[in-house]
Amino acid sequence: MKELEKTESVCPECFKEGKIKKVDAQIIEEDGKIWITKECPKHGSFKSIIFSDASIYHKWMKYEVTGEKVPDVKRGLFSDPDLYPVHLSQTVLTNLMLTNRCNLRCSYCFMNAGAAGYVYEPSLDQIREMMRLTREEKPVPSRAIQLTGGEPTIRDDLFEVIKMAKDMGFSHVQLNTNGIKLAESVEYCQKIKEAGVNTVYLSFDGVSKEINPWIEQNKKAVENLREGGITSIVLVPVAMKRNIREFADIVKYAVENVDVVRGVNFQPIAFAGRPQNVSEKYRKRERTDYVDMIEALEKGLDGQIKKEDFYPVSFVYPISKLVESLTGQKQVEFTASPMCGGATYVFIENGKMIPITRFVDVEGLMEFIKQQSKKSGPFKKARMGASFLRNISKFVDKEKAPEGLNLTRLLMKTMTGGSYNSLKEFQYNSLYIGSMWFQDIWNLNIERLKRCVIHYITPEGIVPFCAYNGLGYGDKIREKHSISIKEWEEKTGKKLKDDLWKGGPLS
Repeated sequence: MKELEKTESVCPECFKEGKIKKVDAQIIEEDGKIWITKECPKHGSFKSIIFSDASIYHKWMKYEVTGEKVPDVKRGLFSDPDLYPVHLSQTVLTNLMLTNRCNLRCSYCFMNAGAAGYVYEPSLDQIREMMRLTREEKPVPSRAIQLTGGEPTIRDDLFEVIKMAKDMGFSHVQLNTNGIKLAESVEYCQKIKEAGVNTVYLSFDGVSKEINPWIEQNKKAVENLREGGITSIVLVPVAMKRNIREFADIVKYAVENVDVVRGVNFQPIAFAGRPQNVSEKYRKRERTDYVDMIEALEKGLDGQIKKEDFYPVSFVYPISKLVESLTGQKQVEFTASPMCGGATYVFIENGKMIPITRFVDVEGLMEFIKQQSKKSGPFKKARMGASFLRNISKFVDKEKAPEGLNLTRLLMKTMTGGSYNSLKEFQYNSLYIGSMWFQDIWNLNIERLKRCVIHYITPEGIVPFCAYNGLGYGDKIREKHSISIKEWEEKTGKKLKDDLWKGGPLS
């Protein structure tokens, strides 16, 4: 056993008893795997997997980076205010929960109103105020927002909320949905596009009815979105041992629909919400890490994608600094911990996937970008452009690149465009395959939490994602700002059960 890092975590058993108890923790390497270990004076020791292949951990951690400034993130709302003193990352994506009502009743979901026993649904005025707060975040206002739930399409005023987000200055509006409502109507899909949705984040746990009872609705939603003019869909599978055999088929489906599907973002399961109901046996059986996901893809796709193709989110940090240097304006910084997730981009040729790493020296390119961003003085932008023109082809092997792909031109446009809008053409010529693993009380690493870049905006302020869900802050906030189901039904004249989908299984 080799200790790699000292950190802090929380005791799972103390958490079950209703308090957040910080304990010392270590990241260790043992038997070729990476673990987090911790010990509580009262409840003893705990150990949880982080990477089941240490080589991936060591590669990814080389790209850990700390940004220059941080937002005023509100923490410690209902527990120890000294959970940690300083947050180390800006908001890359704002999550705004529009409702905890849902048209399904998934057995594993703790958030829906039926399971919670109350309705959390902020008014339009409350939503506007929350948007205002995150748009005023310093040093960089939040530019991307995800409208989530519950199921946000349950709200009759969703189109107004989407338009509000655009009016408030969010350049990217993402709708997180199970797709049931989208599968019912092309017209509805057209309306969300007209209102301002850029990307649909679509729950997609598998390709068979055994694993994904709503697969036909998922597929119909993709068809309707295509017809309705939405050309940016991200498939989002929760990664568990039970559906791991279908990971490759999910990616194959994305390839078949690459005209509208821009990515697959696997989310290894986090046991948040009702930890008292999570047995050690169940947790060990279903726990899935990045390595499990990558190995399943490598095997199921006959080596078209391999572990060497994946890099952590923070790998692209130099692009932020380059754009900042070109424009003179502060940019959102991708400074999430490398443990928060990794990804690759693939290009499609004759139905086969070619990862960008097979024909681009991505490490050399990022180092080149890093050095360019440090340039200063007169005619800086012109000198950068000239340097890119002279050197960028050195990083691209044209013989191995997909036929007809002028990646040198795409990279030139992306790197010297001076705006993240310049990335769109690159993204629309490729398929993103990535993973994002949120933390729970068993594997929580506070050093990693400090670098969270996905934040919830709430009536109580900005809260990092893994504190909102993994540490239960969201439960307390929603409960504080909710009304009982009975009160909601009396106020609206509706019945909560009427939300439920009538077309098939609810769980």
